[in-house]
Amino acid sequence: MPRRFTQLDDVWPAGLGRRLGAMLYDAFLVVAIWVLVAGLHLLAVRHLVGLPAEQVGAGVAQVVSLRLIMLASAFAFFAFFWCRGGMTLGMQAWRLRVQTRDGYTISLRQAMLRFAVACLSFAAFGLGYLWVLFDPERRSWPDIASGTQVVVLPKR
Repeated sequence: MPRRFTQLDDVWPAGLGRRLGAMLYDAFLVVAIWVLVAGLHLLAVRHLVGLPAEQVGAGVAQVVSLRLIMLASAFAFFAFFWCRGGMTLGMQAWRLRVQTRDGYTISLRQAMLRFAVACLSFAAFGLGYLWVLFDPERRSWPDIASGTQVVVLPKR
C-alpha cells in the first residue's frame, strides 16, 4: 500500500544540479553492485557451467546474460529505494525524494517506467535530464513519463 509523505507544503521541485549530484553518488553504489554481480557471474560460469578460464566471457550467451543481470540489479537497487521510501542513498545525501504528484510513494510500475525512460534519457546524451532546465515544473523525461516528481526536502 502506498505511503503518503508529510510536509508536502515544505518541498519544492529539484533542479538539475542536485539531481546530478545524487546520480553521481548512486552511480558509485551501482558500480559496486555491478562488481559483485560480475564476480558472482564469473563464479557461476567457471564452476557451475564448468568453462575453463580462457573461455570465460567469450560466448555471446555469457555477455548477454551478464548485461541482463547488471541491468536487472541496477533496476532492483532503484526500485527498492524508490518504492520503499522515495529516496536512494544518493538522494538522501542531497535531500531529494521521488514521489507521485499527490505525495505518495511510487508504485513498482512507475519505478519500471521511470527506470526505462531514465536509460533512454542517458542514451540521448542526457537530454532527458537537461529537460529540467526548460520545463516550468522542473520535470525530467522520467518524471513526465511515470507521473512522478523529484522534490527537495527542507533542512531539519
